[in-house]
Formats: sequence, structure tokens, C-alpha cells
Amino acid sequence: MSEVGSNITSIPKKLGGYQFYRDVLGSPKYIVAPMVDQSELAWRRLSRRYGAQLIYTPMINAKMFVDANNKTYRNANFDLISGEEGDPTTDRPLIVQFCANDPEQLLISAKVVEKYCDAVDLNLGCPQDIAKRGRYGSFLQDDWDLIYKLINILHVNLSIPVTAKFRVFPTIEKTVEYAKMLERAGAQIITCHGRLREQRGQNTGLADWDKIRAVKQAVSVPVFANGNILYQADIDACLKATGADGVMSAEGQLYNPALFAGIEHPLDSPAYDSDVQMLVRHPRHVDLALEYLDIVKDLKTTTSVSGIKGHLFKILRPGLVKEQDLREKLGKVRISPKNMKECLQAYIDVCNEMKERMERDGKAAEGTPLKDLITVEPITGIKMMPHWLAQPYFRPSAEQKKAYAAAQATLAPPAEDATPTPALAASAPTKPKRPLDESPEGAEDTKRARLAPEALVPSIPALAS
Repeated sequence: MSEVGSNITSIPKKLGGYQFYRDVLGSPKYIVAPMVDQSELAWRRLSRRYGAQLIYTPMINAKMFVDANNKTYRNANFDLISGEEGDPTTDRPLIVQFCANDPEQLLISAKVVEKYCDAVDLNLGCPQDIAKRGRYGSFLQDDWDLIYKLINILHVNLSIPVTAKFRVFPTIEKTVEYAKMLERAGAQIITCHGRLREQRGQNTGLADWDKIRAVKQAVSVPVFANGNILYQADIDACLKATGADGVMSAEGQLYNPALFAGIEHPLDSPAYDSDVQMLVRHPRHVDLALEYLDIVKDLKTTTSVSGIKGHLFKILRPGLVKEQDLREKLGKVRISPKNMKECLQAYIDVCNEMKERMERDGKAAEGTPLKDLITVEPITGIKMMPHWLAQPYFRPSAEQKKAYAAAQATLAPPAEDATPTPALAASAPTKPKRPLDESPEGAEDTKRARLAPEALVPSIPALAS
């Protein structure tokens, strides 16, 4: 008995709940979501430079990761050989996310990475068809017994905590009971994505902050809110509306990796809309793209070719809408995965050409405060920054398009002499030939899926820069 007792006391205590949130994670409020092919190591490094306090890895499929002989899949999803992923000095705090429907496979997979992260997360939110076929993500949400086993086996057997990210149900009552079940199973942090499983693609719609607030009030572990975040004012509004401990962003942060930068500056400060402060939270997008490429070049860990192109299309989107020829050049770049770093110059060349054109347009608007160059997207009513600055992207819903078309039909044609000012003409977008986000991130799916990102449909409360 004394030997057993000695062994027990030698095991380090595993922190949970708010103690884990405070003492290990550092009480993060600004979190980057798990995004397939997009929250990879290079992106995590860039994000940390711009205010991200906690980041999740892309989702890993435990069914494939469990196979130790499948070194290609393992190294592509979490590279243990290079020694950079999960590095305590450069890649923490970090949560590794898995999807699974087999508790034993999940545990074996989680054991592989438990020394290289601060927690393991279970994906219960992926709404894509591939998740339905594979029976994981949000398509497990009706099998509460299995979900309990998946979480509990990690809670009991890992040396680090388990967390969970899920989507809401149609009613507040069922959503709350679901969240309480996740807590009973052992989840030490719960991320509530305020959309239904059916809300994806053109049917994305708005996230329901009321359900997130109800979850927060019902459980005793930290809660992260996910959904409806485009600008910094949305972060503040979400935290106040939900009472959540942190806000998680996916698409909003992909299009503007500086989403969390300078967020400590008060929203009601007179200087909040000054050029200096606006450039902190909306840097020149081409500078962010070049910085990202520099990180990719410097890493020993390989960044996927599709991931790099996906990031560039998203970051540079405001400029690519206007500079169609550069959009075509970017799309035509072909890089061999075997010689990826040597071939990055093709991307750098496109970015440098974009930089020259954006500097030209910025110079043409000199003398006009940036806040006076902000326009309003006519269909959604969301404001748009000058096109040389990083900013969120959003797709109008079918209903918004129809409403806008109907409203336009009732208006008289504009006067022929209505000519915009040079600065506004420079920042006004032109109609693209096809959607620019052609390198999709599939925010909660497998890397093989290469699915389109969920569209943020605006009309979101308190949307401001």
C-alpha cells in the first residue's frame, strides 16, 4: 500500500477548469480557431505576433493518425521530427484538435501529442459532408453516449486536459443539456459555436449569442464563444453579450491576422479611429502576406502548398478584387511540394508587385484620414476599409441579395455626372470574375477535403473596425 501511495503522490497534479485556464493558458481571451490547412505552424507564429493568445491546430483525424506506419499523414498534420510544433518557447499555448468516433483510437492518437501541447480538443462541430460520411464532428451530436466516452477516456487517461468544441441545437434547453453533458464527461473548456449543424455554406446565417450565454451560465468550466466576429468591436460586443471567457475567431482572423492586434486600446478612446491605431488593427495586407512567407521560409517544418496559396488569397483579397491580373498570376503559380521553399519566390514576386500598386493607391489618398475612406458594402451594410488594408471578407446571403435587388429596382438611375472622388474610386472594389477564396480552408474539416470556408453572413451587431 505504501508503494502505491508513493507512486500516486509522485504524479503531477493535472489542472482543470479555471485553474488550467489561468495557470497554464494564461487566461486567454483572444483565440484562433482550429482551421484545416490554415491554422498550421507558420500561421500560428504570425498570429501570435498580432495578439492571438491561444491557438488550436488544424483538425486531425484520429482514425488516420493512430496508424504509426502512416508517417506521411502524421508528419503532415503534426510534425514531431522537426521539433518546432508545440515548442514551449514559440508555439504555446497550443491545443491540438482531433475528430474521432472510436475512443481507443482517439486515446492512442492523443497520447502521441500530449507532451507537445497544453490540451487535446474533440471536434464536435464540423458540419461538412465528409464529416457526415466519416461520422464525426457535428454528426455525432445525437449520440451522447459515444461523445461522453470519447471525452471521458481522454479525461481519465491523459496527463493534460481535454476540451470540446461544438455547435448548438435548435433550442436553448437542449443546447444547455448538451454542454452540461460535455462538462460531466470531463471537458475542461467548452467552445460553443453559436450555429446549428445545418448552418453552412450559403445557409450559414448568424451565430446565436443567446445560446452561448445560456451555456456560459449553465456550466462551471470556461466557455469560449465562436461566431459573428469580423472586427474588434464584435469581440467586445460578444464578450458582453455572452459573458464568455474568450472569443474564438476563424474566418475573421484568416482575412485579417491582425484582428486581435492593439485590442487593449479602448474602443471609446478619441484616438481609436486615428490612422495610427487603424493601421495597428488593419495593417497593409501585402506586408502581412510577405511576413507570412518569410516565416514559411524560415521554418524547418514544411507548410503545405495548398495552405500557403489559401492564406495569400485570403490576406490579399481586397487588393486582388481590384488588381485582376495579379489575381490571375497568383492563381497560376505552381509549386512542387518537394521544392516548396525554393519556389516561394514566385509568390514573393506577386506580393511585391501588389505592394507597388497598393503604395500607389495609398499615396493617391494621402491627406485624407483613413476613417474618411471607409465605405459601406451596399448589400450587407458592412463597412469596408480602403482596399490596401487587411480586413474581413463576407458573403451576402441570398435573402440580402434579393432585398438589395428589389430596393435597387425602385430607385431612379443615378445621375450621369456622379463621379466619385479619386480616393474613393481607388478604394472601390471591382466585380471579380469568380470568388477569390478559391483555396478553401474548410475551417473544421480534414486536410483532404479542401472544402470552401463557411461564409460569414453579416448584419452582425456592433460591426466596427
